[in-house]
Amino acid sequence: MSLLITSSYVNLLQARNPKSSSFTYQIPSRFASVSSFNRNPKTKAVSSSLMTVKRSLIDTDGEVLVSKMEPAVVLVHRPPALDFIDEPLSRHRINALYTHTSPDSLQDFLSTHAASVRAVVSLGKLPMTAEFMSNLPSLGIVVCASVGFDHVDLDECRRRRIVVTNAGDAYGEDVADLAVGLLLSVLRRIPSVDRYVRSGRWTRLWDYPVGLKLDRKKVGIVGLGNIGSLVAKRLEPFGCIISYNSRSPKPGVPYVYYPDILSLAADNDLLILCCSLTDETHHIVNRRVMETLGTNGVIINVGRGGLIDEKEMVKCLVKGVIWGVGLDVFDNEPEVPQELFNLENVVLSPHSAGMTAESLTNVSEVTVANLKAFFSDQPLMFTVQLD
Repeated sequence: MSLLITSSYVNLLQARNPKSSSFTYQIPSRFASVSSFNRNPKTKAVSSSLMTVKRSLIDTDGEVLVSKMEPAVVLVHRPPALDFIDEPLSRHRINALYTHTSPDSLQDFLSTHAASVRAVVSLGKLPMTAEFMSNLPSLGIVVCASVGFDHVDLDECRRRRIVVTNAGDAYGEDVADLAVGLLLSVLRRIPSVDRYVRSGRWTRLWDYPVGLKLDRKKVGIVGLGNIGSLVAKRLEPFGCIISYNSRSPKPGVPYVYYPDILSLAADNDLLILCCSLTDETHHIVNRRVMETLGTNGVIINVGRGGLIDEKEMVKCLVKGVIWGVGLDVFDNEPEVPQELFNLENVVLSPHSAGMTAESLTNVSEVTVANLKAFFSDQPLMFTVQLD
């Protein structure tokens, strides 16, 4: 068994059977469970700060005789609130350090632990830049607990041969659910009618907002990957006529393919963005696309904020160029254009489309499985192609 023990707990409680050559060291349960080490009677086993140690043999003067250590430190780089990964890492005895809990600056923290960090678990959109990774000379893998990886410098990972994985399809069902939920919310003005009832106006005026139906609407999906396909399946029971735009036609798909988003917008009532953010897809929805979609057009974005030109979108919403939008992602998260807050034809969500109890469990399992596979030279799941 290997343990992570900080230097504050080197003075451990020793319980020794005089006839045995085994020590049992008891340490606080929040750090590790009880572990035993066989030893030579002239030596004792301890652990060094912030290293996973299988066995260190130290003489009575403190000189290290034999030390077998695993360079298996995993750096967890996440916003403080995204703590769902912590318990699975602890349960699987993965030696994890957390950047957000250190009183030191990020630079000092990385400098202190640089040599021992072999993996980074990335949550949220904290940038994994070349500069950040330059502080970690032993880094071998970046495990993204998200489907998107546009916050990772893939060129630097390619140059250094750092493996990158993502969450694969762990969030797919939940993101597709919210995409349809946002669509219904915008079309039927659900947030507006909710506020209408709560305000008491219904009992006095009966002038409630009137929306549009979803039944038999023409829906264009941008990006018919895993999430886009799941969205399409959810819309079929509504009688929607579905078409799509993607990098290339999908074989065996029963939906009409459009080679560009402008032609897709021209022939549809609604657009749902499910694609990743690349140089080619940045601001793929511009003013011309919105004007082409028309005054009853609705745009739903569960992909990435940068897919839409936000400044032009705000202008189009204010002037009634399109009917409305449902947004789970934004160009400069967590900043949201202030103009959107006062618009009744907008429904907002804080990049939480995939955040359900079930999906977070799935993501945790994928993350732990990839860490274990990496440290045991086994095949990885959901590897990002860097070539």
